[in-house]
Amino acid sequence: MKIVTLLLVFLCYFFNQDFVSAQLKVGFYSSSCPMAETIVKSVVKEKFKSDHSITGALLRLHFHDCGVRGCDASILIDSDPTNNQTSEKDSNPNFTVRGYELIDEIKKKLEVNCPSTVSCADIITLATRDVVSLAGGPKYTIPTGRRDGLVSNASEVDLPGPNRSVPEILAFFKTLGLNKNDMVTLLGAHTVGVTHCFFFQSRVSNFRGTEKPDPTMDPELVTKLFKLCNTSIPPTTLDDVPTTFLDQNTSFVVDNQFYKQILLKKGVLKIDQELALDKLSAPIVSRFAANGNAFRQSFAKAMVKMGSINVLVGDDGEIRKNCRVFNK
Repeated sequence: MKIVTLLLVFLCYFFNQDFVSAQLKVGFYSSSCPMAETIVKSVVKEKFKSDHSITGALLRLHFHDCGVRGCDASILIDSDPTNNQTSEKDSNPNFTVRGYELIDEIKKKLEVNCPSTVSCADIITLATRDVVSLAGGPKYTIPTGRRDGLVSNASEVDLPGPNRSVPEILAFFKTLGLNKNDMVTLLGAHTVGVTHCFFFQSRVSNFRGTEKPDPTMDPELVTKLFKLCNTSIPPTTLDDVPTTFLDQNTSFVVDNQFYKQILLKKGVLKIDQELALDKLSAPIVSRFAANGNAFRQSFAKAMVKMGSINVLVGDDGEIRKNCRVFNK
């Protein structure tokens, strides 16, 4: 009886998710705010001209938002010290997430043209889509109609770190309704962006307490990263911590070079390198490394799928006037 009950709950959950996702549609704002997507694209394009690193920043912001409570822009909420409320953005896993000011800029322009119409959740989704295209990645259409969440608690953020194993990361993805192919594809977002030394330093100096580097990392890369991270002046702020590109080749382009790099033992993060070594993910890595079009197609589909995780639609949630605070 318990098994039957659990099965029914499981089926109802995914049926409900499919139903909610179906309420999103391409061109949702065509009548209520016809210039919405044009405005988003123009602001993103202007930012991209001066800062190509915004691609990796938005991809990470989008994933970190959808990974907690779904794609509801809860990561954008500022903490409220007057209520002792710490929001998602101030949790440890989100400490290095950025891109908030760009979302603010887009929201400000949309509020002038269409007050209280376009959700912050949709802004994140559309801005990420547009920056992926600008960075040479696939162009794809994505449905809109998301609404903004009403809760943002740091205590709810439980995103897996870069030192987790492939099975552990896959288990997390499955809780979001994503599969193995989605996992390998979306981690391919590491084809752009940077990471700080504290996320990988043990791999180049004292891997698992051995006082030696990780044997699965290319020796030349070990030498390069060791010199980068072992500076004579200790960093005092996050901005002082050295960073390196996750893709050591085409660092600002959304392409399949990331997979080629990890096949050459040039994965900077532990999870990146394990994608190429673990039997669960290695075949997919090899396929994407050999076929750039296969990666592009899979990436577009996975981004649309991720953007539908636990979305709020209809009368749920709200349309924030300011992405950083809940409406009064």
